Amino acid sequence: MNAVSPRGALLAALACVLVSASFTANSLLGDYPYAGSQALRHGLAALLLLPLVAGDRRSGGPIAVLRGLHHRQWGRLALLAAVGMVGFNLPVLGAERYAEPAVPGVFVGCAPILVVAVVPLLDGRRPTRVVLGAAVFVAAGAFTVQGWGRTDTAGILWSAGAPAGETGFAVLAVPVLRPVGPLGPRLLAATVCGIAAAESLLFGLVTDGIGVVRAPPTGEAVALLRQAVVVTVVSFVCWYMGVQRIGAERATLFSGLIPVSAALTAPLVGTGSYGVPQAFGSALVGLGVALGSGVLPRRRTAPGTRTAPGATRAPRYPRRRSVVPQEVPLPGQPQRSGNGDRPAGPGPGFPAAGERTAGPRSG
Repeated sequence: MNAVSPRGALLAALACVLVSASFTANSLLGDYPYAGSQALRHGLAALLLLPLVAGDRRSGGPIAVLRGLHHRQWGRLALLAAVGMVGFNLPVLGAERYAEPAVPGVFVGCAPILVVAVVPLLDGRRPTRVVLGAAVFVAAGAFTVQGWGRTDTAGILWSAGAPAGETGFAVLAVPVLRPVGPLGPRLLAATVCGIAAAESLLFGLVTDGIGVVRAPPTGEAVALLRQAVVVTVVSFVCWYMGVQRIGAERATLFSGLIPVSAALTAPLVGTGSYGVPQAFGSALVGLGVALGSGVLPRRRTAPGTRTAPGATRAPRYPRRRSVVPQEVPLPGQPQRSGNGDRPAGPGPGFPAAGERTAGPRSG
């Protein structure tokens, strides 16, 4: 797992707080075709990201980097866009037609547990106990903050697909991110946005025909613009920068801030209240994030020592015998017997335990 980076933690937290605004924007797009809205959102985001990646001349520029991608890497990017972007928003929007927004939010809150369990298995290692326990705290806190809203069977089935999309959005991006992979956060965000726009358009042509894209009214246009700029461009770049610095396991813990941010802003927009359950759930999320992300300072151990089972301890060195330097006689005094230094303790010239010595106070 990557080393703790305060900057990476802040970027992941900022990305998740910005994503919380997408649930409000989705409620304004209920009448707009789903595929068409996703095609416009991701297509506009890709265009906005082009100036950010055009000036990157590392490795020969973005065009050279994209040309150098292997066909398996292109397949991973297409799967990332289909599962983590198009496939994530589709279940959320579908669930909101049959259930209250809290229901898919609860399922999304379980995504950290999946990511913390899946990422280590893909790397051939066991999940970290601390991070796994922190993910449980985050999921419990998200459930407490949101509660369980009204729903039916269709709402639960649609909501069940949301955590799979959230997990894929984090897991599939890891192998193609620098320094592990060839793409940086900005180029990765621009590339997957372009692919997601094309996939959404193709999906919309199949489901909605030529009416997949239409001129939106003012309210829907503002919501689409907000989704493209804030929720996609800014949050995607921040998210991938955070994943690059602290890893997908720790970064996904910050997704618990999505319901917390929504609960904190609900009284401001008049869509809800913030009470004792929300405060308790927010505390659980904060505790889980603090424990699992590594932002809390830990006790430092001495070099060469560890507390884990099987770890090495500091090497032991043989004790040195204390020596008493030989007394140097003053001029005119007789030389005492014995050459060099001698060990301290009972021996020649030293009384043994209980032995009385001659002197002014003996006798």
